[in-house]
Amino acid sequence: MGDFWRGLLKGAVGPRDNDSRFLLDVHARDLPGEATMRRYRDDDEVDLVIVGAGAGGSVLAQRLARRGWTIVLLEAGPFWHPDEDWVSDEAGSHSLYWTQPRIIGGADPVELGKNNSGRGVGGSMVHYAGYTPRFHPSDFSTYRDDGVGADWPIGYEDLRPHYERVERELPVAGQDWPWGYPHRYPFSPHPVSGAAAKLREGALRCGIEMRVGPVGIVNGTFGNRPHCIYRGYCLQGCKVNAKASPFVTHLPDALAHGVEIRANSMALSVEIDATGRARGVVYADEASGPHRLQRGRSVAVAGYSIETPRLLLASTSRRHPHGLGNNTDQVGRYVMVQGATQAAGRWPEEMRMYKAPPPEISSEQFYETDPARGFARGFSIQTVSPLPIGWAEHVLADGHWGPALREYMRDYNHWATVGVLNELLPHPDNRVTLADEIDPYGQPVARMDYTLGENDKANMVHSTKVITEILDAGGAQDVLTIRRFAHLIGGARMGASPEHSVVDANQRVWGVPNVFVADGSVCPTQGAANPALTIMALASRLAQRMADGSALAGDPPHAPDTSTRSPTASGSPSRATSSPTSPGGSSLTAATS
Repeated sequence: MGDFWRGLLKGAVGPRDNDSRFLLDVHARDLPGEATMRRYRDDDEVDLVIVGAGAGGSVLAQRLARRGWTIVLLEAGPFWHPDEDWVSDEAGSHSLYWTQPRIIGGADPVELGKNNSGRGVGGSMVHYAGYTPRFHPSDFSTYRDDGVGADWPIGYEDLRPHYERVERELPVAGQDWPWGYPHRYPFSPHPVSGAAAKLREGALRCGIEMRVGPVGIVNGTFGNRPHCIYRGYCLQGCKVNAKASPFVTHLPDALAHGVEIRANSMALSVEIDATGRARGVVYADEASGPHRLQRGRSVAVAGYSIETPRLLLASTSRRHPHGLGNNTDQVGRYVMVQGATQAAGRWPEEMRMYKAPPPEISSEQFYETDPARGFARGFSIQTVSPLPIGWAEHVLADGHWGPALREYMRDYNHWATVGVLNELLPHPDNRVTLADEIDPYGQPVARMDYTLGENDKANMVHSTKVITEILDAGGAQDVLTIRRFAHLIGGARMGASPEHSVVDANQRVWGVPNVFVADGSVCPTQGAANPALTIMALASRLAQRMADGSALAGDPPHAPDTSTRSPTASGSPSRATSSPTSPGGSSLTAATS
């Protein structure tokens, strides 16, 4: 369907080959089909074992189940029952996050835990803010065009039909988009709140164009999913079912087509047979329980940028002594985050910034490289809406304690917040390794080291100046700023050769014919866009290629590798040599939006 018809029929045409919106129960929020889903035995050799029921794993399962594949989806976290498990409370929502022990290091350690990965059926999209922009065409060729980052072995056009399909499934609401590859969205934009209108006014005075959306939040009705009611708890799990996540957009249809979701099942390793093929996934359904092997003809790892490298590194064998796909010391490298500084402004009238989707208006005017700025690549701008505990962290980061903190908290409804997403560049030493500490399953704990580059620092400084100017131009009486990180990506990147990547253009692990990676860890660059939509689009493309057999063919011929060069293996690359406890005050806060 072309842009003309998409514009004319906004909200009237749903996706094909996905009935999730009709399978949902209008009177309950449980995942339909949980009690009646198909069950497989461990010794049943299913067509595909997927590790992780988040953005990538859920889309892959739904697509291939529709093609008749038998699938077991292993998820470390629980099956959610939202009416009981999800609460309209920040502190009460910590069970949604992956808070198991991890170790951080580097010159700029990134705090890991509550807001940069999810644990449970639906993954981190259960608690993301709903923002769903696309990557730009330039994101796929940053090394060729700008001399930084790495080039993808695929291009924007490879993902464009999958972007469009996923946007219809979520569905995405927003104004027509002028940046990157101009396009329309299937649903009209949400109304603009008073807080967003005030920030847009400031941006326009600075010559910055803003658009409403794009968000994966229903504006109208969509099957059995209702309109958003703007209650402000997007990051605590949407109890209305208006916000898109795999829990409501793909898993209902997957269960209806024979997928089994095995919750509370921690994947421990991918087992390789004597021929070099994966024969299944070893997992445990409780910390002290026996290890079990779910057999599968193929395996897809979709645990995201910490747990995917961790699982690959833990999957050692004679053929892969340093971990699966790690014979050239690439697993875990090039992990990226985005700079996510936020600035809040105070107005005399009440703003009530929480009364709308958190990312309500946004701009990608600064997304591309501008040599005049003195650094490569760029950033995007979006409104954000911290709830009171998040607001307290914001105030504390600006140095206010005691009576001053209480006054800022009492003044909460007078504030509005705008943030940025900086594209931070990949570096081989920003990586995930295995520490010496052991978790309750007997597995080495993941360690992530991260250090900002000079280009990253310049990008973050410039973007902070821009959003501060927006607040000043909008008439803010006071401004508070917090420096943050957001959105993990990378760690098992795709590329044109095994010397400089973990997976090929089909997201298949080099040298292992039936193991794939289906999450954001395959992305060679981060972009200045939230990654959720791109992760889903990549999984949709992978499913198409697995179904038609093209992803299962022999390793593609090596194309010239224009990615940045990276270290080769030496010694034992997969394990960290030291494992300090996680720094506290020196780390930067990370978040998901």
